[in-house]
Amino acid sequence: MAHIPINHPLRPVYRALSGLIGLYVLIFGIIGFIQTSGLDFFARHGEWVLGLRTNPAFSILSIITGLAVLAGAVVGRNLFVLINLAAGGVFLIAGMAMMTLLRTDANILAFSMVNCIMSFIFGMVFLAAGLYGKVGTPEDAEAETAFRTGEPAHQ
Repeated sequence: MAHIPINHPLRPVYRALSGLIGLYVLIFGIIGFIQTSGLDFFARHGEWVLGLRTNPAFSILSIITGLAVLAGAVVGRNLFVLINLAAGGVFLIAGMAMMTLLRTDANILAFSMVNCIMSFIFGMVFLAAGLYGKVGTPEDAEAETAFRTGEPAHQ
């Protein structure tokens, strides 16, 4: 079994960072949807909003993702961990996939290289938040520490 830290002291920092990124993604999606409402749903040229390029399809995806990540940051607990691990993987895979499609007709989300880079950065922050955000009882934390260090747990 993997030994993910439980009750890590930087958990609130990761939760705040995740929440701020979720809020940015949500606001980006809302503004992007308003600004791109006249474009085709999968327009390949898109509009620049808050430093990233978007079209209506990507704006709607951003709204949904931003809401999910923000909800995870607000609710906290281990739901936060699951949402951030999933979001981190999705952002990294989406960044790689869209980078391979940048200059093709298959760029249906109107990504630019800036979008890909930000997707990688956001994905890494979400993964770190997911890996260091696990919550448990003090006994769980002590058992995990003992497992990680190879020392016997105190009874």
